[in-house]
Amino acid sequence: MDTADQLASVGTFQVLKLPLGFIRVLEWVFAIFAFATCGGYSGQLRVSVDCMEKARSNLSIGIDFAYPFRLHQVSFEAPVCEGIREERVFLIGDYSSSAEFFVTIAVFAFLYSLMATIVYVFFQNKYRENSRGPLIDFIVTVVFSFVWLVGSSAWGKALSDVKIATDPDEVLLLISACKVQTNKCGSVLEPRWSGLNTSVVFGFLNFVLWAGNIWFVFKETVWHKGASSLAGGGSEKQSGTFNQQPYNQGSFDQSAGYNTQGNLSQPTEYSQVGGPTSYSNQM
Repeated sequence: MDTADQLASVGTFQVLKLPLGFIRVLEWVFAIFAFATCGGYSGQLRVSVDCMEKARSNLSIGIDFAYPFRLHQVSFEAPVCEGIREERVFLIGDYSSSAEFFVTIAVFAFLYSLMATIVYVFFQNKYRENSRGPLIDFIVTVVFSFVWLVGSSAWGKALSDVKIATDPDEVLLLISACKVQTNKCGSVLEPRWSGLNTSVVFGFLNFVLWAGNIWFVFKETVWHKGASSLAGGGSEKQSGTFNQQPYNQGSFDQSAGYNTQGNLSQPTEYSQVGGPTSYSNQM
């Protein structure tokens, strides 16, 4: 039984128990997680600059950064250790394109999967009657599967670059006072990456969900139903060919009966001829 036939035989909200509806629910839930873990991230690192003259030192320099990770716009004040003045230092790198692309995919995937779930639940008949709906659903599912793979891969590479750019050891190389051997620089606090690591995991999980749902959506299209009907017609035709008799049984029986009667008639004729002859000899 196709999913379309199953949709007609179950209740309104029972559709969510079928693979087509259940996977759609998982898709918009996982899209929320991917969006929240990446788009809502904010991190901080702290470094220390210990000048030879202790009065000019700063042992806790906080550097805050967040989504969309335009690190070249993130700056902080660091002591020069020569005089009282400070210098403004900027981080290196702009990874906003990959991060924003990933979040955009998550937002649109959430909206589409939510809309598709509503159609499955409340507009079952229209979805099954109109062949254009399943075709559009199939094409969109394939496209989202591809962009989830591309977006998750790109964001995973960008996240690796963000970790390098915000590594305290790399940030200390940007401070001019840390290039002087008499000054001591070190790391106080490193960023936490658990949230962003989770976002990459959710990205690939979304790819698995959307790619796995391609088959269930494809079963609702006219392409699959047309192929199934052609395969069914071919099997029926082949079965009908085997059921045909290769010869005419009735003709064979008539021929056999004719030959049998012919063979039986010959001994009767000979016995009639032989009868009188035998009788005359006795006389």
